[in-house]
Amino acid sequence: MSQTSFLPYSKYQLRQPAWSKDAVIYQVNTRQFGSHGTFAEVEAGLSHIKSLGADIIWLMPVQPIGEKNRKGTLGSPYAVKDYYGINAEFGTPDDFRSLVTAIHRLGMRVIIDWVPNHSAWDCNLVESHPHWYARDFKGEFRPSPWWDWEDIIEFDYNQPALRHYMIAAMQYWLKEYDIDGFRCDVAGYVPNDFWEQARLALDSIKPVFMLAEWENRDLHEQAFNMTYAWSWHETMHGIAKGVLPVDKLRKYYSWNERSWPDSAYRMTFVSNHDMNAWEGTQHEMFGKLLDAAIVLSVIGEGMPLIYNSQEAGETKRLAFFERDPIYWQAHPTGELYRRLIAIKKQYCALHNGPYGATMLQVPNNAMNQVFSFVRQQNGNKILVMLNLSQQPVAVSFDSPLYAGHYHNLLNETDCYLHDHEPIELAVGEYRLLKNQTGYHQ
Repeated sequence: MSQTSFLPYSKYQLRQPAWSKDAVIYQVNTRQFGSHGTFAEVEAGLSHIKSLGADIIWLMPVQPIGEKNRKGTLGSPYAVKDYYGINAEFGTPDDFRSLVTAIHRLGMRVIIDWVPNHSAWDCNLVESHPHWYARDFKGEFRPSPWWDWEDIIEFDYNQPALRHYMIAAMQYWLKEYDIDGFRCDVAGYVPNDFWEQARLALDSIKPVFMLAEWENRDLHEQAFNMTYAWSWHETMHGIAKGVLPVDKLRKYYSWNERSWPDSAYRMTFVSNHDMNAWEGTQHEMFGKLLDAAIVLSVIGEGMPLIYNSQEAGETKRLAFFERDPIYWQAHPTGELYRRLIAIKKQYCALHNGPYGATMLQVPNNAMNQVFSFVRQQNGNKILVMLNLSQQPVAVSFDSPLYAGHYHNLLNETDCYLHDHEPIELAVGEYRLLKNQTGYHQ
């Protein structure tokens, strides 16, 4: 009797480009980046962004903003008036083209925010193609239901011509400005089959990098390189505020390992434009656990995001509908990011997605306070321990992954760790250690 053999098959066909294996993403809010909020000021700041170790620059929407039902003086960048246009607030098309060229010259990629789910009330499409828009129970244009997004109205993706228009507009930005991809706003509000159509059409022009503002593994099948790790952020915030147990973080990484495809990138972030504007600065959100959260966002599984101003201490919630320039200053948070990103790039075990190593839990005797793990690959083992509680702790370990001779990657000292020997960790304190002699699997 013959035995049937089954070849492994995966629906997740998208493969990550080699250049992205240790990439870090940096978000630019052009309106607030410089004193005048222009593309030219972003271009002048590129060497600073590069010095952090960033590889992908994500620019918030660059198109003109609607005036009808506008919020505040300048409006939300996510209320797009013309999908083919450049927002004169930021500069001219030539200014934008110069910025993209300068980013490429420094060896970085650039993706722009794309807003496919909705437009401004006075978008040029409202008059030319009103049937492309969704309607409410009264038959009128509608903002996204249940949100306070009164400055926008939703599209109807049951209209094939809308799909063709949106894909052609995205292709235009690739051909006209040579950008490298898109961060897609509320991507889950748009059908996944549209994204698969779009990805195929975009890749026919040049290979693109696609980031979805959503958390759904099916988006990784054929469309998106990376999705938001919203659950990671919410869990870390809950732990920092004392309303979630540390064990909730272990549940996140279990879910991430077993339920998501190996090829997927998850974007881990401490702050972004939404968090900063509506929830609070990184200091407000994480308090004494801020540095530990940053360490885990960079060294754990996932591609880390830096939101502009984090590295300068993120001293305020940036206004969303007005000019509110960042206060730039040297700050320890920036130095921490630089150091961590350099370490991430140095050791392949810490690389992104399929290029890096899976996190392996290292049990300890204070599991309700201390989160500890290793990532190991090619003879290098990185041991991480973080006190994620609001109390100091004396923690000890008993695991074959633990004992050994290590080098502290942050203070350049050596140590030998023994099973059952306590280590004192202050509130929010962390250790980032590399084995000295290699390991044997």
